[in-house]
Amino acid sequence: MKRFMKWLFLLYGIYVILIVGYFLLGIQSSNLPEFFQGSAADPETFMNEREMELTYEYSKIKHIIFFLLLPFDWLLYLTILAFGLSSMFRNWSIAITKFTWIQNAIYVFWLSILTFIVMFPISYIRYEISKSYGITTSTFSIWMKDLFIDFWIDYLFITLITIVIYALIKKMGKRWWLYAWLLSVPFSIFVMFIQPVLIDPLYNDFYPLKDKQLEEKILTLANSAGVPTEHVYEVNMSEKTNALNAYVTGVGSNSRIVLWDTTLNKLEDEEVLFIMAHEIAHYVKKHIYVGIVVYLAVSFVGLFLTAKILDGVLRKWGEALKIKGVQDYASLPLILLIISMLTFASSPFTNAISRYQEHSADIYAIEMTEDKEAAIGAFQKLTIAGLSEVNPPLLVKWLRYGHPTMLERLLFIENYETNVTN
Repeated sequence: MKRFMKWLFLLYGIYVILIVGYFLLGIQSSNLPEFFQGSAADPETFMNEREMELTYEYSKIKHIIFFLLLPFDWLLYLTILAFGLSSMFRNWSIAITKFTWIQNAIYVFWLSILTFIVMFPISYIRYEISKSYGITTSTFSIWMKDLFIDFWIDYLFITLITIVIYALIKKMGKRWWLYAWLLSVPFSIFVMFIQPVLIDPLYNDFYPLKDKQLEEKILTLANSAGVPTEHVYEVNMSEKTNALNAYVTGVGSNSRIVLWDTTLNKLEDEEVLFIMAHEIAHYVKKHIYVGIVVYLAVSFVGLFLTAKILDGVLRKWGEALKIKGVQDYASLPLILLIISMLTFASSPFTNAISRYQEHSADIYAIEMTEDKEAAIGAFQKLTIAGLSEVNPPLLVKWLRYGHPTMLERLLFIENYETNVTN
């Protein structure tokens, strides 16, 4: 097993060289086809030379980090399994208490601490890179606070899920995955319901929109679309980022419209209204619920495959990994590894659905506001604020983009009347 890991580390080193070479030397991702030059999507029409240079550099770095971290997670889980760390954490937890659910909690804690320590330098590098390019504005203390909140929320949810899954494995045998999937339905809806009121406020301060005239315009827009909300919320994000964002979150009575203060500071009212019309479209078109259905369909297949692969791997290599069987919670890193790989495999499909929904929301917003200039201005400013690549490589789009590229969005809006006619 350790010899196998040495080969994996070697292969990963080769992979690193290929990825870095591909993005630094192999492509010119910021180049725009000559046909589109001079259009609303051409960075030269709305960016200065320095902004274009920073966007080009920052996009390359983001792509490299994404592709390097993708198999790194898998390698980390395999290392934990191959070197007996998972079984060691299990033995520690058994030595402390005889209660299974407490053993699970202790095991998850040690596993979470290990992964946190390993990933911390990488997270810090990403933070420093983002800060050096003017995207992140967080102080180190604010960044660390959010990181620790992430840690404890993730720990809480993973512990709860682990306790439930291994209890189902013991009681339901090989059908555990089906019951886990059935329980994920109410659990997912519950998390979406509590997120706006319990989870999100842990990270940021939310308060009613200060600009009451703008709030009235947004509420009029929302009411005309049948969105049941009485307030628009503003969130203080300027202490953390220069990027822009707005969203509709929650389900049922907990639905709310949220605007980042950076969006309010950098966009004109008409541009904000277009962005809000886009977010309202997600509510009107039930995209949240469509997303839940897609998630449940994908997770059904994913959990079924996870159960089959888990059983097969443990039959063949369980003894070498010091895992006693499927019911042994030392197999958790293997479950996480399988789910991570299946999630990656399904990402082109789920991203394509998300891009379709976002395009649908763009159409709704432009029809609702009938203001092409505001729409174009909003997307151009979003591009500048986030140093977003207008025309990313196709591979990057498939694997990373849940939204249409800025090239696609800006060209569609610019030619909107032609599209309608056709």
